[in-house]
Amino acid sequence: MKQINMIVMLCLLAGFNIACKQNTETNNADTVIKSEIKNDPNGLSYEVVNNDPTGLRLYTLENGLQVYLSKNTDEPKIQTYIAVRAGSNYDPSNSTGLAHYLEHMLFKGTDKIGTIDWNKEQEYIKQISDLYEAHRAETDEAKKLEIYKKIDEVSLEASNYSVANEYDKMVSGMGATGTNAHTWFEETVYKNKIPTNELNKWLSLESERFSKLVLRLFHTELEAVFEEFNRSQDNDGRKMYTAMLDGLFPNHPYGQQQTIGTAEHLKNPSLVDINNYFDKYYVPNNMAMVLVGDIDFDKTIKAVNNTFGKLKNKEVTHPTLSKEEPITAPIIKEVFGPTSESISIAYRSNGINSEDEKYVTLADMILANGEAGLMDLNLNQQQLVQRAGSSTMFLNDYGLQQLSGSPKEGQSLDEVKDLIFTQIDKLKKGEFDDWLIDAVVNDLKLSQTRQYENSTALASAYYNAFIHHQKWEDKVKFLDELKAISKADLVAFANRFYKENYVVVYKRKGEDSSIVKVENPGITPVNLNRDKSSQYLTDFQALKSETLEPKFVDYKTAIKEKDLDSGVKVSYINNESNDLFNLNIIFDMGTDNDKKLSLAVGFLEYLGTETMSAEDIKKEFYKLGINYYVVSRDDVSYIGLSGLKENLPKGLALLEDLINNPKSDPEAYTKYVDKILKGRQDGKTQKSNILWNGLVNYGQYGENSRLRNILKASELKTQDPQELVDIVKGIKDYKQRIFYYGKDIDQAIAALNKEHKLNTPLKNYPEATSYIEKETGGQVYFVDYDMVQSEMVFLAKGKSFDAKNLAATSLFNAYFGSGLSSIVFQEIRESKSLAYSAFSRYNTANKKEDSNYVLAYIGTQANKMEQAVDAMMTLMSDMPEAEKQFEAAKDAALKKIAAERITKANIFWEYESLKKLGIENDNREAMYNTIKNMEISDLRDFFNENIKGENYNIMVVGNKKDIDFKALKKLGEIKEMDVDYLFNYDNIDDKVKL
Repeated sequence: MKQINMIVMLCLLAGFNIACKQNTETNNADTVIKSEIKNDPNGLSYEVVNNDPTGLRLYTLENGLQVYLSKNTDEPKIQTYIAVRAGSNYDPSNSTGLAHYLEHMLFKGTDKIGTIDWNKEQEYIKQISDLYEAHRAETDEAKKLEIYKKIDEVSLEASNYSVANEYDKMVSGMGATGTNAHTWFEETVYKNKIPTNELNKWLSLESERFSKLVLRLFHTELEAVFEEFNRSQDNDGRKMYTAMLDGLFPNHPYGQQQTIGTAEHLKNPSLVDINNYFDKYYVPNNMAMVLVGDIDFDKTIKAVNNTFGKLKNKEVTHPTLSKEEPITAPIIKEVFGPTSESISIAYRSNGINSEDEKYVTLADMILANGEAGLMDLNLNQQQLVQRAGSSTMFLNDYGLQQLSGSPKEGQSLDEVKDLIFTQIDKLKKGEFDDWLIDAVVNDLKLSQTRQYENSTALASAYYNAFIHHQKWEDKVKFLDELKAISKADLVAFANRFYKENYVVVYKRKGEDSSIVKVENPGITPVNLNRDKSSQYLTDFQALKSETLEPKFVDYKTAIKEKDLDSGVKVSYINNESNDLFNLNIIFDMGTDNDKKLSLAVGFLEYLGTETMSAEDIKKEFYKLGINYYVVSRDDVSYIGLSGLKENLPKGLALLEDLINNPKSDPEAYTKYVDKILKGRQDGKTQKSNILWNGLVNYGQYGENSRLRNILKASELKTQDPQELVDIVKGIKDYKQRIFYYGKDIDQAIAALNKEHKLNTPLKNYPEATSYIEKETGGQVYFVDYDMVQSEMVFLAKGKSFDAKNLAATSLFNAYFGSGLSSIVFQEIRESKSLAYSAFSRYNTANKKEDSNYVLAYIGTQANKMEQAVDAMMTLMSDMPEAEKQFEAAKDAALKKIAAERITKANIFWEYESLKKLGIENDNREAMYNTIKNMEISDLRDFFNENIKGENYNIMVVGNKKDIDFKALKKLGEIKEMDVDYLFNYDNIDDKVKL
């Protein structure tokens, strides 16, 4: 099954989604799919679609607000989205980025939320707005600077009357999770997942939030957006994406208005423009609410109507956007940056609700579905490139297909491009199996089934439907319509679609001359007033919701067991939701026991048997709707299957044949080694990999770490591939256990008894290598990297794991270091604008014999590093105490536990994690009872015993030319690290410049 990132997944969902308004009727051979209008006991009408697996009720309130409701009782929670048809497409051309920083400002409150004295505060906000208009109009840089200093001065005065993060205090106090928002081309979407019993409070809060915009604490938040802008400049993938869109859309905002905005516009905002944008687009007839979860339909829509139904509508006219002329010749773009080279080829299509959407979706999956597509088999399986794939994106006005690839060592980007084009040519010539279209549609149905049982994924599909003006009826029909497309139809489309009408983007290694350096404006920290509250917050906290009692799992009864004829134990949980299954054969050994094990199971990906080629095996699994995997981690390995229950016996027989009879292929092994070594080289160019894997592992273990205990290039090249094949064939000879999640355990047991033959007695595992955690303190490990921001991790070894501290750990992290209303976020971002991202947490060990760790992170401009470090170290030395904030964090922790349900296969996997900590029961019960009785003094004691005075190793990745090493030296001895040394790689290319 195709693996896609979150943005692309949302785009794919967007290509399927809908909002129904008319009664229509479509016939196919099996059933009739149509929408119809019904009435509820409240006298409100709603639309449904028959044969809709999601059970959607779509209401349109009198003021035009569309409300998508669907029931999911897996947990007493509701995934909420509030979607606005307002994105960067509609930014004024001289205020790009406006929709995005408006999204940020919706978290700042209203004239009731977040203010101590609105009458006084609004006077200062008016002054700030006027000053920004003067700042924007001024052309003399010295005078602009003076105006900005005045903005900073007045903003400090205004902050005497504001309270930071009251919105987050209220939603987190309800037990909400996933509080966030995003802005894109045609949308801004606000997100929370709330406990069911808090719905009425949430509706009251959100209806107030969307009733009035107040641009409070604006200049500090704008500086945070600048830091987000800097992060985008450090993201080569985003730069490729931007260049691709610029080529595809030379006139349309898709290509000409980045959501983040331009540096010049961010420097010169207009609060007047922002207010005008809010007033124009944030009206109920341009908005939708999505609620998916444990709801009562009739009570829920009544509550929505009583709150959001009061919002006043007004006529909304979106601007007419530029049309694009056909692309008649290839458009070539180049992007430079420190990461490894790659290439993308993109074709523009028509948008959502077009015939193109259907055909491009199908063509994309024929080319690359992650298993048996043309690119999967002919490029990835044959190891002709390092990596190749394809994805789609469909929006209101246009869509696109992007084909991408990374080169092998010594391979040019043009060679990768030509190989991708050969696969497009095969599609145009119809050189793919006749069964593949049906298999692709079945694959998409499997993905849809998995998405629809997840409330968040389903709610995402609904809001995409609204944003893109889609009928849900069309979504229900979509996959059947794909299945009706013949091979001849698809081939004909491919020949019309794939011509010399593409944009190619070359990502090359090198310095990016377009980087914009941003000066530190020297913001005066604003007052947070965390000990104060608005009257709205006081009244809100007095509102009572029905009590939601927590439910805990008795693992020993929830997980049932049977034995195979061989004596191997099978743990199982029944799948009551659908006909999908997941089967795992578990070996409690991994690369700690044999570091060749991961190499061996990875090699299996490219092997066939005496009777089937590797490509044929992939095809057979794809026909069956079955995924298989053989993976080895540090201390555990899995042989697994997942997919349609009815095909489990055939899938298991196919997998067992592969495990028992793999045929060595020396040529495939040589390519496999080349791919591993190229992957190592590419990994060295990724700053996140350098920081979170290389530096953090070194800070924790030093030279003796799992990360560095690898097979060197010379060992890989001299390795006998037959030995790896023997390792794979021998894995079944070791002790093992099985977990099955699905229906009909007896069918699964019968299939395992028939196919999973073992040589008993089973062998004990080889002795595992031990890795010793070193003491931390006094060391600064630095890697030079070409980037705008600098990123830092503070790491201190703590005490050994103790289950008694789990409650305090959870509450401390919520209060101190995680979330919008945490102490760290408020001080470093909200008050001082020193970073876009900053957090701190006490990390508990994954195994009872390991240590806990104190960890903190800052991502900031290099010219703010000293201030950011001082701010973080001050907090880590002396925890600010705020009684109200503590009580809110405590309530949030209790409500989150009360609403949490461990269900389905997660019951087994959660129990697996607990057992590694020496815990045999659902420890949340003990945590819940402990947190109920905790006082802020308990948190102070925890801080003093576990955080204060710890000795930190500091890991830093940044541009050597910009780093203030004098400031870093205050933290410890600075050691500039060689990346090859960090990962223990051979220095294959000493010219690699990071």
